Formats: sequence, C-alpha cells, structure tokens
Amino acid sequence: MWLLVFRSAVRPSKHLSASPSFQRCAITSWTRENLHKRECCFFEKGVREDVCRCGYLKTDHVDEAIKPEDFTGEYWDKHKHVREVPTDAFGDISFGDLGQKTGKYARVSTDASPEILYELLTEQWKLSPPNLLISVTGGAKNFFLKARLKNMFNRGLIKVAQTTGAWILTGGTHTGVMKHVGQAVRDHALSNSMQGQIVAIGVATWGIIHNRDALVHSEGCFPAHYETDIKGQGRLSCLDNNHTHFLLVDDGTQGHYGVEIELRSRLEKYISGKRLGNKESGVTIPVVCVVLDGGPGTLNTIYNAMLNGTPCVILEGSGRIADVIAQVAGLPLARVTIALIHQLMKKFFGQEYENFTHLKIIEWTKKIQDIIRMSHWLTIFRISEDDHGDVDVAILQALLKASRTSETLGIESWKRQLELAIAWNRVDIAETEIFTEESQWKSSDLHWAMFSALVGNKPQFVSLLLENGVSLRDFLQDEDTLCELYKQLPSGIFLRKLAKRVHSSCRRRRKALRIRPRARSGQGEPISMTHVSDEVRHLLGSFTHALYPPSMSYHFDVSTEATSVSLSKSPTGSQSLFREDDADAQRDPGRDLFLWAVIQNNKQLAEIAWELCRDCMSAALAASKILKTMAEEGSDADEAEAMRELANHYEKHAIGVFSESHNSDEERARKLLVRVSPFWGKTTCLRLALEADDKSFVAQSGVQALLTQIWCGELSVDNPVWRVLICMVFFPLIYTGFLVFRRDEVLHREAEKKEEIKTMEKVTGSTLRTNSRSLGVKRLKPLSSWYRLVHLYSSPQVKFYWNIVSYFAFLFLFAVVLMIDFQATPSAGELLLYIWLLSLVCEEVRQLFYDPDGFGFHKKARMYINELWNILDVLSILLFIIGLAFRLTTELFYAGKILLCIDFVVFCLRFMAIFTISRTLGPKIIIVRRMMTDMFFFMFLLSIWVVAYGVAKQGILIHNDNRLEWIFRGAVYEPYLTIFGNFPTNIDYAAFDLDSCSMNGTDPLKPKCPVLNENQTPAFPEWLTITMLCVYLLFANILLLNLLIAIFNFTFQTVQDNTDRIWKFQRYELIKEYHSRPTAPPPFIIFSHFYLFIRSMALCRPPVMSKEFKSELPQMEEEELLSWEALMKDRYLLSTQQEQSQSMERRILDTSQKVTTITDRLEREEETGSAAVMQRMARLEEQVVQSAKALQWIMDSLKCQGFAGKEAQPLTLTTTDESPDTLRNASEKEDGFHVNARQLHYPNSKLTRFPVPDEKVPWEVSFSSYMPVYYASEDSGDHVDGSESEAVGNYRNPGGRTGIRGRGALSHLGPNRNADLVLTRMRDSERSVLEYLVVWDERHGTLALPGGPLESPDHLPVALKKSMGKLLYEKINAKVSEGTKVLEGYVDDCRNTDNAWLEITVLNIHLDRTSQLMVDINSMVASSRGALQWREVSGKTRLGSNQRDSLRQVAELHNRKF
Repeated sequence: MWLLVFRSAVRPSKHLSASPSFQRCAITSWTRENLHKRECCFFEKGVREDVCRCGYLKTDHVDEAIKPEDFTGEYWDKHKHVREVPTDAFGDISFGDLGQKTGKYARVSTDASPEILYELLTEQWKLSPPNLLISVTGGAKNFFLKARLKNMFNRGLIKVAQTTGAWILTGGTHTGVMKHVGQAVRDHALSNSMQGQIVAIGVATWGIIHNRDALVHSEGCFPAHYETDIKGQGRLSCLDNNHTHFLLVDDGTQGHYGVEIELRSRLEKYISGKRLGNKESGVTIPVVCVVLDGGPGTLNTIYNAMLNGTPCVILEGSGRIADVIAQVAGLPLARVTIALIHQLMKKFFGQEYENFTHLKIIEWTKKIQDIIRMSHWLTIFRISEDDHGDVDVAILQALLKASRTSETLGIESWKRQLELAIAWNRVDIAETEIFTEESQWKSSDLHWAMFSALVGNKPQFVSLLLENGVSLRDFLQDEDTLCELYKQLPSGIFLRKLAKRVHSSCRRRRKALRIRPRARSGQGEPISMTHVSDEVRHLLGSFTHALYPPSMSYHFDVSTEATSVSLSKSPTGSQSLFREDDADAQRDPGRDLFLWAVIQNNKQLAEIAWELCRDCMSAALAASKILKTMAEEGSDADEAEAMRELANHYEKHAIGVFSESHNSDEERARKLLVRVSPFWGKTTCLRLALEADDKSFVAQSGVQALLTQIWCGELSVDNPVWRVLICMVFFPLIYTGFLVFRRDEVLHREAEKKEEIKTMEKVTGSTLRTNSRSLGVKRLKPLSSWYRLVHLYSSPQVKFYWNIVSYFAFLFLFAVVLMIDFQATPSAGELLLYIWLLSLVCEEVRQLFYDPDGFGFHKKARMYINELWNILDVLSILLFIIGLAFRLTTELFYAGKILLCIDFVVFCLRFMAIFTISRTLGPKIIIVRRMMTDMFFFMFLLSIWVVAYGVAKQGILIHNDNRLEWIFRGAVYEPYLTIFGNFPTNIDYAAFDLDSCSMNGTDPLKPKCPVLNENQTPAFPEWLTITMLCVYLLFANILLLNLLIAIFNFTFQTVQDNTDRIWKFQRYELIKEYHSRPTAPPPFIIFSHFYLFIRSMALCRPPVMSKEFKSELPQMEEEELLSWEALMKDRYLLSTQQEQSQSMERRILDTSQKVTTITDRLEREEETGSAAVMQRMARLEEQVVQSAKALQWIMDSLKCQGFAGKEAQPLTLTTTDESPDTLRNASEKEDGFHVNARQLHYPNSKLTRFPVPDEKVPWEVSFSSYMPVYYASEDSGDHVDGSESEAVGNYRNPGGRTGIRGRGALSHLGPNRNADLVLTRMRDSERSVLEYLVVWDERHGTLALPGGPLESPDHLPVALKKSMGKLLYEKINAKVSEGTKVLEGYVDDCRNTDNAWLEITVLNIHLDRTSQLMVDINSMVASSRGALQWREVSGKTRLGSNQRDSLRQVAELHNRKF
C-alpha cells in the first residue's frame, strides 16, 4: 500500500477537475451521450386543431413531423411515433425564492437504464451511495396533516435520512406528500446549516411540469432559473423548490400523470440490488416505502411493493387509504370483510366514495387482506402508541422486521440485521432489536462487525459490541487484523508519515539487496507493525523501546526472483536477533486499539479504548506526548489545535487517575510514577509526562512529594534545612538523632503497628494477626554509622548546599584574582582558579554524556542546549578560555582581563540558578525571564523614538560633524539619558556655554559647537528644540515607560498563575542533576571525574543505574499494581460521571427533556381522548351491525318455517350480496382458506385473477358478482370468453374459489396428483443427525424434494428416473410399500384454478446406512456434481413453504426437532 505514489499520479487531474468549466464540459458530454428525451415525430390533430395526440402544440413539433393535410397513410401510435433523441434539459436548477436553493436536474426517457441513472446520481452528481432508500408515496393532492403528526413525520424522516445516509425518493412536485417532504428538508437545512445535506430526489413526469421551458437548453443550464408559480399552474404541477435533485421522466406526451411510476420502480429495484457500501459481500441497499394518505393508486403501490419484498410503513392519521389499512391491520382476517371496507372507505374518503364501484371495493378488500397477511412487510406507525417512539425508529424497525424471514433463521439473519444497523449508525435500533435474549452471539461472530464499526468511526457501536460479548483480545489476536486497521486509517498526518516510512524502508532494502525498482508495480510495500512501531517510537521519543516486535513479513516480503536465494539464508539469524525484542514487547489489546484511535485524533474511540487499557496512566501520558508531537509536525492549524485539545484531555485523565491513586495509597502511587511500563516502550509515567511537557501532571502534589523524597535522598523530608546545614559541618550530630533518616521513620511506623496489634490481641485474645504478619515479612535493620554518613553526604540536597558553598568560594576567588591578584605571571590563587574551572568543565562534559534514559547523544545535546543555565555555563567557560588565552600573551594581556571581568558577570548571573530550588524565589526567576522577553520588544519600540529625536536634534544643532563617536553620543546616547533626567544644556540659550564645546570639532574631548550667529549666540530656533524635547519626553517618559510598566504588570498577572506549575516542572531537572552528580563539590569533584573515567574507559564497566527514577518491578508485583491502578481508574471514571450528572448544564438538559416528554404526553392524551371516544362509537356501531345481521338471520329462519310477519322490513345495513351465513362461515373456515391459489397475478402469464376476498372463498357463500376468466395454457390466447364447457363444470376446487376458471397451467382438469419423495438417513452411527435427499432445480435455482406427477399410487413418479437414473429408480420403487405416507391431500398452489388443482402425496422412506441401496445412492450423489445433495433436517432448510411443512412432519415422525 503506497499512498504517495498514487497521490502524485493523480495530482494533475485533481487540479484540472477542480475547474468548474471543466466539470460542466464533462457533465455535458456525458449527459448528451447517455441520456435521452422522447419527442413526437408524427403530428396528428387531437381535440384541438393545433394540438397533437401527444398533447404538444403543433409548433412544438419538428418540421418532418408535420405531414400534409391530405396525408392518410397512418394513425398516431405512441409506441411507433415517439422517438429518442439526446436530452436538452439538464444541469443546475435555481429556484428564485428566498435562499437561492440550487439543485440538479435531468430530463430522461422512460426507457432509460436504471444503471445509467444510478451512474448519473453517484458519478456525475457526486452523491455518496445510500445506505438506505426511502420511497415516500401517498396523496398527490394537497391534504391536511395534523400538526403533531406532521412534526413527527418531518423530524423522523430527516433523522433517519441524516443518521443512515439515506436517499429520499418522491414524486418531486410541490403538492401533497412531496410538498411535506420538501418542507422537512427545508426545515433541516435552515436549522442545521453546518451539517450534511439531505438528499431528496424527485422523480416527476416531464409532461406535467409547469414552466418547464426554462429548463431547456441544448448545452445544459448552469443554472436554470425556475419559478414556482402555484397560482398559474392549472392542471400542471410545479417542481418542489426544496428537493435537491430531479429526474424528469419523458415519454413524449404532455399532460399525462403517472408516466414516471414504471421508471421509478425500476430504479428502486436496481438500487436495492446494489451492495451496501459498495462492498464485495454483504447485504444489499435496503428499500422502505413510507405511505401518507393516498388513494387507490397508492394501494396498488403498497401491494406491489410488498409483493416485491419492500417493507412499508403506513402513518395512521394521515388520511384515506393509509387510515383504512391502519384501521384493519390489527384485526383478524375474518373481520376484514367487504362490508367493513365499505364502511371505512366511506368514512375516510368522503365524497370520493360515491365514485367507487362495488367490484372495485371487492378488489381492494382482497388486496388489503393480502397486505395484512404479509405482516412482516407491514408496519403501522400509530401516534397514540409509544412502541415505535418516532417515525425514524418505525422505519428502521420495519426494515429489521422484514429481514427476519422464515428462510433465513439463526445467526445469518441476525448478522444481516446487525450489518444494516451498523451501516445506518443506529445503535439504539441494534440495542433494542438485535442484541436481545433471542440472539446468541459468540465473540468470533461479531469480529466483522467490530472491524466495520472501527473503520466506519462508529464509537457507540464499538461500545455496544464490547458490552455484548466481543473479546478485544480475540479480535486483535491476529496481527493481520491490526495491520488492516492501520491500512484503513483516514487520511491524516500519521498516515502520510507512515506511507513515507514504508516507502523509504522499501527503497533502503532494495538498495541494500541491489534490486532494481520495477517501473509499474501492481502492489506497493505492505504496511507491517514494524513500520507502525518505528513511527510511534519517533512520536514518543527515541528513549522508548519498540512497541511491537519486528515482523517477519517486513524482512521477507519482497516478491522478486533475484532475492529468493539470499533471503532464504536469513531466517535463523533474524529470529535470534529479534527473540529478545519478542520477549520484551508485551501485547495489550486495549493499548493497541487506543494507540490506533489516538494517532487519528479520534476522541470517542480513544476514550472507549483507554478504559480498556491495562496501564491506563502511562497510556494517557503517552497519548499526550504523541498528539503534541503530531501537532508540532503537522501543517494544518485546525488539526493541530484539535490534537492539542485531545492531549490536554488525556493529561487530565492521567491527573485524575493519579490523584485517586495518591489519595488511596501514596506508596503505590509513587511506584506507578517510576515503574517501567512494558506496554509503552519500557519507559515510566514520569518520563512520559516530562517529555510531553505535561506541567499540570508534574505539578501534582503526589509527583512533587516523590521529587522531594528523591531530593532528600535517605534523609527524612521533615528535617528542617537548618539542621541539615549544621550536620553538613558537624556530621557527628547524625548519630544523636538530631537528623532523622527515612529508615528511622519506617522502623518507627512498624513499631507503632506492632503496639497496636499487641493491644488488639490483649483485647481479643487472638494471635492470628501476629502469625499472619510474621509470615514472609522481611525485617528492616537500623542504619549503621557508616551508612548514615554515606547517606548524609550522598543526598542531592546536601550536594546542592555544598555546591552553593563551593560556587560562592569560586566567585570570591575569581573576584580576588581580578581585583587584587592579576599579575603577569599567574599566582597560586589564579592557578587554583584554573583548576577549579577545569573541574567545572569536566562536570559539564559529564552532564552532557550522562544518559540514563537512553535518549541518544543528539537528543541529549539538544536538551542540554535548550536549557538557559547550560547556555550560560557554556558561554562562561568559552569566555574564560578565550580570556585566559589572551591573558597569557603580552599584547592581549589587558584585553584578556576585560574578557575575564565580563565572564565574571556571566558567572554571577549563572548563580541565579540556585534560587530555582526555592519555592519563593524559583517562580520569580521565571517571571524575570518572561519580562526580559517583553523588555526586548519594548526596547525595539523605544529605540524608534530615541533615534527619531536624536537624529533630528543632532541635525538641527550640529553642522556636519564627522566624528562618529560624537555623532553616536548626540543621536543615541544623550536622548537615552534624557529619559532618566539628564537633560541636555545645548538646546537652551540660557544654559548654553561656549567653553563646553569645540568650534570646529577639533578637540576630541569636547562636542562640536552648534551653529552660531554673528554675535556668537546659537542660531537654532530655541522654541523648536524645547518643543521637540517636551514632545519626546511626553511620549518616551510618560507613554512608553508606563506602557512598559503595564506590560510587566500584565506579564506578571498572566504568568503568576502558572509560575508555580512551571517551577514545579523545571524543578525535576535540578533534582535529577544533583541526584546523578558526584558527592564532592568543585574543585574536589575532579577526583570523582577521574574515577568515573577510569571505570568506564579502562575497566569498561557500565554506569550504576539508580532506581529512584526508573525501577522494574517483579511480575507478581507488576500485576498487582496494574490491577490496583485499574480499580483507581474505575473510581475516577465514576466520580467524573457523577460530577457531570450533577453539573448545572446536565440538570438543565434533564429538566428540558422531562418538560418535553410531559408536553408530548399531554398533547398525545389530548388528541387520543377524542380518538378513544370515536373508537368506542365505532365498536358500538359494529355491534349494532352484527346484531342487525343476527336479527336478519333469525327472521329468515322464521320465514323458512312459515312464521312470516305481516310487514317484514328487511335490514339493509350492508350493501353487499352477502348471505347471513357469511360471517359465520368465514370465521369457521379462516384457517382452511387457500391463499396461494388466489394470488391476483397468475404465474407465467399476464392474466389477473378475479379478486376473491376470504369471506367469498367457500362455494357455499353466495357471490353473485363473481365472474372469473377462463384460462388454459395450451390455448393460443390467454383470454377467451366466459362460456363454460360441460367438462369444466364437472370439477370444482375443494378449497373454494380461486378467481380463474379452466385448467390453467396444470395438465388436466380436476385433481392433479403429485408425489414428493423424502429419503432420509442417519448421518453417523451415533444417530444424532437426520438427513434427507434434495434435488437442485436448475430452472428455478432452488432446492426441492425429488418428485413429480403421480400416475399410480403404488409407484413413484416417472420423473424421478431423470434425476436418479433408471436402475436406482427401480430399487427405490421396490421399497414404496415400506415407506410411510406423511401427508396426502389438497395443496394450496399458485397454479390452482376453480376446475383444476394440485393434490400431493408425501412418502418418507428411511434408509439404513449399511444397506446396498444406501451405497448406490451415495455413489450417485457423489457423481451428480451437486444435483443431488444430503441435507440436515432442520428449520434452516431452504425449501418452498409446502415442502417445508412436509419436512416438518417428517421430523416429527422421527422425533427430531425442526
């Protein structure tokens, strides 16, 4: 994976494509080549003389389409006289209303390929492929939507589109439901201007668009200015100005609605076949249909959508057909009758109901029953229920419910649903619908989901997956998974740096192995964890070790023949070389994931991973260091600022965990600071904090307590300074208890604990505590006299004090030499000074090369130079050496002394470093350094005024003075002194003295006199010089000096708050310096340097490493400490959550949510109150109708028995021809009604059945309107008249009416008997798994049971000879008598008619595994190449519904769970 080569390759085209004119030319060229419109090529007069049959005016036709008046050759035909030509309407569309909304549009033909349209949307219009397609349909006219339902619909639709990345597909016009969708998109755009755009695609008919002429231009319009004229549109419709894209479908006609329906359905079907996220494997893009309002056309849309497997969400309360379906959706099918649909249609359609015929009502009843029967595709959103919550939840739940089909049970179904939820980024749906008690997940089953959630940056899903069984250790156990995660990193600074490192390593290896680079390589250098480890080490610092051991693929992944021989010799050496690193580097999956998230600056994912890290404090500090380094090296200012914010965030995490640890156990907290972390490059928390410049962390009291303890060494931190100073001189006092050692404190605490235990034993009488404490406890002994002396003088504190005394003595000796004893020949005191300086030089060299942390010389040198005091040290030593060299020569003796005097000043300034250890003066030195920086810039500003006034004054007073030193005095020096009150005397006539100056400037000790008059008085204008002086003093003395004071005050106030923190941070370096410094002060320290030199050079011994700053703990203690740290982290996170929950912002947010919830419930109760009354009235009305029917039935029965009344009034509460037995018969036979035999579309034909609702299925029920068509497959035509032959009348389907007469696609009238053979066996000798034989049906691409038409009940179907062979057929046929009839009777088949139907016999023959017949069948299966297969008998089998029922009964026969 080599990114930079690719990016450099595409860079020219990228710049070119950025040009708007280039993009327009490319779109124009592509559109004219691929998109077409339709136009009429034959004008024939229609209703009006100037209007064609196509609906367009005569003037709109091309010349060749207009024929002479006497032309009589042919008549206008839509399919013949409409042709395709390149489209002339495409580009950008701008609506002239407020906001200047701009979208894209194209005029396309009805025969346009969906593939071309999808390419237009994604490639040309640059839309990202959708994760969901929402097809909104319903009322095309203006309809009223309740305010609450409208708000919920708008909010839910936009939320689901925004969170899932969906496309919304509508009719695109400014009417009905399309208008509501547009308003929802508009409201979102106004309130969320910074978020992504909602994609709303309008698919409209070109011929019904008002003002469409504004969209026409042969080269496209960029943009086309379209006006929405609602008042003047007439029968036409305007485009909705809130949609973002438009596909205008043209069939060559004008004024005909519904032209776009077919193309829209084809486009939806094509999109639903695309892979989700353009992945090679996985689910396809889901499609959902959302229905509001609507009429009969909408009902057909819902019906066809559900037949095609598209789930539908219907909003109750939106009106008309949506409310009709919503009302009956929860009822049993027996209650969904023609009469009920009549009532509901009359109720919800109002006056439109009068135009509906009874046959239409019957057809719609049948469709509504079929819709209700397909309940897994149907979701009703009821505003009065809380089950769905919001519309977005209902839409997504509908898709998940639809995916739970019977054919795909088990883990595959859950996996598909989870993949959809991840693609939509809806963790709430996954939590409530997928991760339930029904679904049983293994960690390995969710690894793909975890990878997808990580790469897709979906942290909520990562948390959910971890909560539901994903083991991070198992997920990242394979290094390839981690490599893949790094390959999928989003573009950023780390990925660019990693790509450079991969490329450079590849180039170095090729150069070392002398491999010529290939000109065109299919694959670049692969990323390995070695590359990642090297880059992370660069970010952390060279003092760390590699986080990942060197990967073998790094050393052998060169696929060239030239290197195969040389590389084959290196594995053993490489393995031995890296074995130590492999052992040292420890893997922590939490660390791996945290590092991956941090380097991409992903706060949410990093937060989740940090909670899983074992070494959380080191992880937080390492993240701070990595992010700050990347921020420094990055070029994007905004990205760098975000990295610094995240670095500060993790510094706070580290502070929080350490504070909890220090408050709980100070000793363990100190161990956490200095323990070596095996997970983060074998460094320490303290070192990471210092390298990351985490001043707040270092300033923590626990860290400072550790530094104070190291500073005091083995001395107690409670010893007063004056006692330490006295003992430095009178060391025997340490044996009197005058000075307390740390060992003494430990022994004292142990003695107190023993006394407490003894006291408790006296009270309780138990010796268990004494015995338990005495086991495994190592007793400490008091310090000996010698070690007390050693610990006194090896304490960094004592070393510091001795060095202060030594430095005072050095300065005193230096001053004496300079002022008293500076002779031509160096005296003894001066020689001692030289030796003293030599010891200082040796100490500076030792500090430069002393590297206990493993920084390397280059980094150590940079750190040394970056320290101010070290710069002063180097400067003072260099000046001393130069001054000494000058002083030893006769010519430069005095110059050497001057340099040494200046050097004395530098040495004195260096003495200020001793105050850095002081808590009072240390912070003030930091303030002084900041003020010096401010003063430098102030002096630059002041110099402008000084030079301006000085040059002007000098030019006015003095004429042509050529003495440079006096020019400098007059132009710079004197104006500078004026600021401090030394006013010049030569600018005022009264103070002028001619004797104080030289007339011609010949006297080198006097300035030149001003220009004089004839009477020897100054000629300059006195008023001008005095005015200039006053103005100069006003600005310089008052303005600028007060500005300097203000700057100093601001700096002091600003720095004062941070000086304590900065001082605590810088204190570490001083403590570490004196901790590693030899005990003896200069000049005696030179003996220690001599010893160290002999030890390292002559004896080659490594330096003694101190454990005060870096200690490696034993394995058991390490594990115990990490477990305790994890507990402290949990406490810290809990306290943080409690603080957030109790914060004022959180309380206000919670209160706001509660108020919103209460308001919503009050509104819902207000709306549902009247609805409940209406519902009760409807139930009462229904009971009255049923009572009337029962009374009618009683009256009819009495009439039959001769008890007719005199004035019988018929009850006419129903408008149908139902008999009184309808409801009863329907309820009795509901479970027995055939369904497949009443499908409206007859298979393999264009024929439509007569609709037969459930209540009209039984032959016993009167159905006077029943007029089925006749159909027989061998007839020349599909449709013949309704005359019925005598043979047809002899047969009647036992299952009831089917909606079609004749034999249909079956072979003959009456029962068509088929047989299915179920051959079963046991898979193994343990008889644990039952298997059956299945045949692969190549025609349909499905599995099926072997079978065929049955000619004789004693023989198998002859069709089995083709699939099993004649010999095997005869052997199985001989065993028919041994088989068991599992099922025999009528089959609900889609080919059944009123006069022909299918009857099935299912025969099960169980075979012995050891029989010869079994051997023959197995050999046939092996040679069939998949045509015959053994499959396990289970509910996961993929058979037709009828054959699944048969297999279920076979399983019950053999006592097996299905």
